[in-house]
Formats: sequence, structure tokens, C-alpha cells
Amino acid sequence: MRVGIGILGGGVVGGSLAHKLLTESDVITAKTGLDLELVKVAVRDLEKQRPFPSSYATDRPEDVVDDPDVGLVVELMGGMEPARSLVLRALDAGKPVVTANKQLVAAEGPTLFQRAEANGVSLLFEAAVGGGIPIIRPLSESLAGERITSVMGIVNGTTNFILTKMSEDGLPYADVLAEAQRLGYAEADPTADVSGADAAAKAAILAGLAFGVWVDLDRVYMEGIEHISSTDIAFAARLGYVVKLLGVAESTPDGVSVRVHPALVPDNHPLAAVRGAQNAVFVSGPALGELLFSGPGAGGDPTATAVLGDVVTAARELLAHAPVAPRVRIGAGVVADFGQVDTCHYLRLEVDDAPGVLAAIAGAFGEAGVSIRSVWQEGRGEDATLLLITHAAPEAAHAKAQQRLAEIDTVRQVASVIRVVGDTA
Repeated sequence: MRVGIGILGGGVVGGSLAHKLLTESDVITAKTGLDLELVKVAVRDLEKQRPFPSSYATDRPEDVVDDPDVGLVVELMGGMEPARSLVLRALDAGKPVVTANKQLVAAEGPTLFQRAEANGVSLLFEAAVGGGIPIIRPLSESLAGERITSVMGIVNGTTNFILTKMSEDGLPYADVLAEAQRLGYAEADPTADVSGADAAAKAAILAGLAFGVWVDLDRVYMEGIEHISSTDIAFAARLGYVVKLLGVAESTPDGVSVRVHPALVPDNHPLAAVRGAQNAVFVSGPALGELLFSGPGAGGDPTATAVLGDVVTAARELLAHAPVAPRVRIGAGVVADFGQVDTCHYLRLEVDDAPGVLAAIAGAFGEAGVSIRSVWQEGRGEDATLLLITHAAPEAAHAKAQQRLAEIDTVRQVASVIRVVGDTA
């Protein structure tokens, strides 16, 4: 039962997958009964040394898709083009596609799903979210009978590494980012990671799988970690919290809400213990309660392992010679206005140490319809700082309260605002 495999992209993940197909073929066959034969790998630079023989390499990606010996295409190029065109070309040729391209799936998911269904072939993307963590198949298949209420997780290893180091070593953001770049956890241009854009694409995909409503990326609220200071991380620890960059997708009375932002997470919450470059996804529903999926979120071998799992599934379906029912069905739904979503906030205010300050602050929150849950004062005189945590209120009400605070003469600065997630107190 032979299936020829063509790989678009010979980088870290593509190279690892090609190496596995060549060196572990006997193990794969023994476990699956499949003969997965590497046929071609599309690369940018034919001269670059890779973990597979150069005889498999081509710098013409269309030759991979069009090769009659290639029955299944794996897209690991990343980005939108030419990946999008090549994936559609493969699907139209009746070839199943496996991809790890979260940007492509998040931006073009419905189009790709419809094209795969029209051609009766598989489109699988387990490695697009969470690297080596199996989360796509559980959401789309194993939990198909569960009415999921929320999916929340750490889905970017770079930012989790940075925040972990800031927390454990007390170092400033810029220093830890530089270290992450030296160690290879962060790219030379880390914008996609630290801005939250990478996590936003993944959160949008998870929302589509969990709720059957595709959320366009421009409807995902996104906030990065660039403004997170070691001061706030230290204060958070004293208050019993850990700072994480979270992707949150949840069902609300006003529709599906998807957002990515830093958050204070209680230090006894399962996500608080996820350190370094690890990823974790927390799924909640009325029947299952809470499930945690955790593991390596990036890297060549873990991601290639997830890709290979999809390749095995797609190859079996291909050999069955029967049309494949789509795993993802996107129906009509409503995307909630983030301003109407209830959130809790932590605020750090630099204030004058004078009578009436707290009353003025409480008045500002009251006018906006936000209730203060807890208040702490740090320092005296010119060093006076107030730390506040609010009760849940609509995001728009929080924004209004912060505008009111900026108008109070005795509030020198609203130094920091971070949302609080997972706190049941």
C-alpha cells in the first residue's frame, strides 16, 4: 500500500519530516501497514545542506504538486503565496493535503475546506496549532458531541519563554528577548510572536473548530507582550498570579469571542505551570468539564511528528478510494463585539499620596459601571502606587473607566492594564 509523498518546504519541519520518512520507514510500515515513500521536496536553495539527500530536492514547487508519483502533498512553506495556490492546485488534482501553515488556514480556511470537499479529499492541519500537541483532531472529532464553552491556551512558545524568564529571573523584556533570539526561540524579527499575531491566527482556527463559526483575523482582538514590565510581573507574583500571553475563544451570549492578550493567571491554575517554550490548551465544556492538552509547541521534530500523524490519516483515506467527509463544517454564527465581552482587569496606578485619591478613583470606576474587587497600596509619598483588580464588566466599561482615571489630577499615570483570566474568586 504505497503512497508517494511530496513536501513543499525543506526547512526545519520539512527537513525533519523528510528525514523521518527516509530513516523510519520500517517503523511507520510496521505500525500502520503503509509504505510512505518520499518522492520530492521543494526547496528555495538547492545548494544548502539538508537532512535528506539532494536527489530529492527541487526548486520548482509546482513539480512536486504535478508529479504523478506524488499522491499526497505536505505544505510546510508557510506564508500565503505561493502556498495558497499550490494547496488549491493539489486539491483540484485530487491529492490530499497536509499543512502546518496557521496563517493560511486562519485566513483561507473556509475556501480550502470547500475545495477539499468538492474534490473529495482530505485537508488536515494538526500541526498548524500547538506544534506537537494533538488538539485539532480532538476538537474536530473526539469532542464533536460536546458543546464546548471555551478554549483557552498558551499557543506561542516564544512569548511563553520570554514571560517565563522575566518571571523567574526578574530580567527586563528587552534582555530576555535578546536571549530568546540568541537561543533560536525568537526570530531576528520577532514581531509576529511578540505582537500576538501568531497566537491570533491559532486562536481563530481553534474558535472555528470549537464553535463552527469562522472568525476572520480582523475580528480577533490582539494585544502583545511588548508593554509587559518586570515590575508588573513581580507585583502579579505577590498577588498570586503569573503573567501569560493567552489565546481565548469562548461562547458568549452575544456570540463567539476570540482574543489574544497578556493575562494574569492564578498561580494554581494549570496554565500557570506551563513554562519555557511549552504550549498548552485548556478546553472547557458542560459534560467533559476541563481538559488540558500540553506539550512542545514548536521545533522540527515535534511538529514533524504531528504532520506525520496527519499524513498517515490522509494516506489511509486516499487508499480507501472513497470521498472524504469534511472534518470541519462552518455554519452561520455571530462574532461578538469585544467591547461587550465581560473581562476583569488588573491596573497599576501611580498616584499622589493624598486624602481623597481612592474615593476619586472609586468614583471613576463607578461612573463607568465597573466594580473594584481588591485594592493594594505600595509605597508612600512620590512612590505611591495603587494596584487594583476589578470584578467582571464589559470591556467597553473598562475602557471608559480608564478614560475617567486619566482625567483625575491626583492620578499621575495609569502605568499598566492587564486582564485577569481564570480567577474564580
